[in-house]
Amino acid sequence: MLPLCFGGPYLPTDDELADALASARVGDERGFAVLWRALNPAVLRYLRVVAGDAAEDVASETWLQAARDLDRFDGDPAAFRGWLFRIARHRGIDELRRAGRRREDPAETIDAGPPGRDAAAEMIEGAETSWALSRIAELPIDQAEAVMLRVAAGLDVATTARVLGKRPGAVRIATMRGLRRLAADEQVRARRHAIEEV
Repeated sequence: MLPLCFGGPYLPTDDELADALASARVGDERGFAVLWRALNPAVLRYLRVVAGDAAEDVASETWLQAARDLDRFDGDPAAFRGWLFRIARHRGIDELRRAGRRREDPAETIDAGPPGRDAAAEMIEGAETSWALSRIAELPIDQAEAVMLRVAAGLDVATTARVLGKRPGAVRIATMRGLRRLAADEQVRARRHAIEEV
């Protein structure tokens, strides 16, 4: 199996997510916060592949739309994941269209303040995740999206197909081809070999 590092915070159970979803649908901010904490890391990883440097802005737009439309959503946590990633994909595509129409000068770097609790560990984890995302981003876009939604976001084939507007068979093939390309990638093979030697 491909050694991709997508570690992250504790993920609530489906029962806890179902409770949070029910609370959030009636306007409970704590319920929405549970959903955001559980799913935003995966949304960000997916959007880094789809929207590049605009991932955080697009993720914010995704959650704003989800908050606006949540009272009309009807389904379980698995359906919510699919619904959320469909929103993320559409916002990502919108951002790519906008970026294609305008050029922006990079803003000055802003000091984010002191580092978090364990800056070294976060840097190592972030570097591993960034490296894995950079390898996935090199795939053709249909394969990259399928791999991110199936492997990184954990969506099933049917939900991924709905998010991408494709047939389940096409999702399976794109995922398989993407994973095979990653397995054959020289950088991935070298990294896997280095990990196995440790």
